[in-house]
Amino acid sequence: MRQRIPVSTIMTKNIIGLTRSDDLERAEILFNRYKIKHLPVVTGEVIIGMLSYTDLMRISFAESRDEVSNSVESVVYNMFSIEQVMSKDVVAVTSETTIKEVAQTLADREFHALPVLENGILVGIVTTTDLLNYFIKQF
Repeated sequence: MRQRIPVSTIMTKNIIGLTRSDDLERAEILFNRYKIKHLPVVTGEVIIGMLSYTDLMRISFAESRDEVSNSVESVVYNMFSIEQVMSKDVVAVTSETTIKEVAQTLADREFHALPVLENGILVGIVTTTDLLNYFIKQF
């Protein structure tokens, strides 16, 4: 296995994201439509946070475990903004960060996705699925 391969070779470049003015219902629609688990939250091309499907489910479950799920989710989603639910302390990598370094960061920090930035601008996202697909191709 080659050691110095940049993450740009495996990252997703077609970014699906949110803005701070989007709501959590839109986030759920995007998660389901595109079968993804992480959405960068941006202002223009600058990342300000990450929202995971787990973040969304955590607030839905916490508020609706004894209720009828669909109607309660809408109410719960309206109680919170994207900024209240997203992770704000975003750890990012550059497109030249090696795949090995990305794998190490994901393992050490117990993340499942990292935004990829160039000069502070979001250019991609790399997930554990991207890494697994890369490693599978190596065998």
